[in-house]
Amino acid sequence: MNTTERNYDVIQDQGAAPIKLWTRGVPLEDAAREQLRNIARLPFIHRWIAVMPDVHLGKGATVGSVVPTIGAIVPAAVGVDIGCGMIAARTTLTASDLPDDLSGLRAAIERAVPHGRTVGPRDKGAWGTPPARAIDGWSTLARDFDLICERHPRLRKTNHLAHLGTLGTGNHFVEVCLDEEQRVWFMLHSGSRGVGNAIGNHFIELAKRDMRRWMINLPDQDLAYLPEGSEHYGDYVFAVDWAQRYARINRAIMMHHVVEAARQVITKPFEAAAEAVNCHHNYVSREHHFGKDVFVTRKGAVSARKGELGIIPGSMGAKSFIVRGLGNADSFHSCSHGAGRVMSRTEARKRISMEEHAQATAHVECRKDADVVDESPAAYKPIEAVMTAQQDLVEVVHTLRQVVCVKG
Repeated sequence: MNTTERNYDVIQDQGAAPIKLWTRGVPLEDAAREQLRNIARLPFIHRWIAVMPDVHLGKGATVGSVVPTIGAIVPAAVGVDIGCGMIAARTTLTASDLPDDLSGLRAAIERAVPHGRTVGPRDKGAWGTPPARAIDGWSTLARDFDLICERHPRLRKTNHLAHLGTLGTGNHFVEVCLDEEQRVWFMLHSGSRGVGNAIGNHFIELAKRDMRRWMINLPDQDLAYLPEGSEHYGDYVFAVDWAQRYARINRAIMMHHVVEAARQVITKPFEAAAEAVNCHHNYVSREHHFGKDVFVTRKGAVSARKGELGIIPGSMGAKSFIVRGLGNADSFHSCSHGAGRVMSRTEARKRISMEEHAQATAHVECRKDADVVDESPAAYKPIEAVMTAQQDLVEVVHTLRQVVCVKG
């Protein structure tokens, strides 16, 4: 049975938690709807699931979902890009301070921040020799990583220091943007890189093994969970918190290197922390909602407590937004993390021509080759519709448009 209430719709299946969807005016694929229904049947959901307007099918849990739980955590609901999120900084520059030809600025950023991936020991997306800022950042993480590896030795041989301060692939990016007053912003999107991926996959497999051992039947095996007090629960809570700290430091290091790169190209002296935001959108957090202490898993969603700043990027070539949370309790104080895909990467490569991609990104200094066509704006929901659907979750503080985009 579907009912309509306030600014969201509700799905209420018998024997399942309600699902509240902020999806009016944006597409919701049937497969994502069914995946949400599977999550809602888990026995430890607190109150309901909140669904953001950028929702789309994900692995295990739906991207754009907010899942509050008591007594258990679903590792696949957090995902394998643990702590993935955004950082943005407004500079004291304006558009007139940028060079007429932005290709040099893009090239400087590409040299300063390892991005993409190549197979083999000389991966272009990793540091050959980590710089001082990465080494300093790792020094704050190394001790707890050793504790994790003492109990889970397979995680030691992962890209940890070699990836700290690097971008990655897929929808990760570095951008130079202009706001509504033509002020220059730097913004980037990345997470916990290779080590976070290894941690996520490791605990997803442990949870699946436990479900088989305990003969627990699930609507989807990727919803395997770790009950509080079980063998791996405490280890996962510790490891996921560590990966989230890694992700936050990773973004801060990259931002520092982006600013340094820009100073090599832009002759005017400038400061780069007039306003700054650093927020996760794939993570789990201990919070208090409706009288209970709970774990809130946001997979493709951003915390939007009242007055809290967040970042909602559009697709490559579209608008992005710096927002302020309205503290909507029904959404567990959350908002969307972006526009949300309407095409898989494979479908986008088939359907979007190079001419269409070049036209959609004509105003941006960026790659326009076949390897990034799956990130073209047509592969995503219209960001304006996404923002309209969540007017009761956030208010727009700044509207940004990209002028430079570096993709992994």
